[in-house]
Amino acid sequence: MAKTFILDVVSAEASLFNGEAKRIQITGSEGELGIHPDHTPLLTAIKPGLVRIVKKDDTEELIYLSGGILEVQPKRVIVLSDSAIYGEEISEERALASKQRAEAQLAKHASDIDQAEAEAQLSRALAKLKVIELVKMQEKSSKRKR
Repeated sequence: MAKTFILDVVSAEASLFNGEAKRIQITGSEGELGIHPDHTPLLTAIKPGLVRIVKKDDTEELIYLSGGILEVQPKRVIVLSDSAIYGEEISEERALASKQRAEAQLAKHASDIDQAEAEAQLSRALAKLKVIELVKMQEKSSKRKR
């Protein structure tokens, strides 16, 4: 039987995942992280992006995270995020509109504060679009297997 760990993915609004996982992939402040059972304890900031969860039954779940904190303990992993959305619930239209607004703001060469906010908005929009792309690929792959 494959080893697992307990995973909690929690946002300010709701608990999105609570269960056993074989592994997760997430973007930490220093780059991509792969967390497996018995991973070394870790506490790190996470960047806007996705957490790819490989569940006990080998199915995958994709959740967009606006950023947050990752805590790895011997038998439990906790992901805390201000905002988190299941990949299939992200609106592609809204993500594209957000990307366009951020790019327009960056083109204005406004104040440093406005530029930093636009860069953060662009980063979040690009991360959402990446999650949408991965969800579409996942759906195509599961249709082929049927």
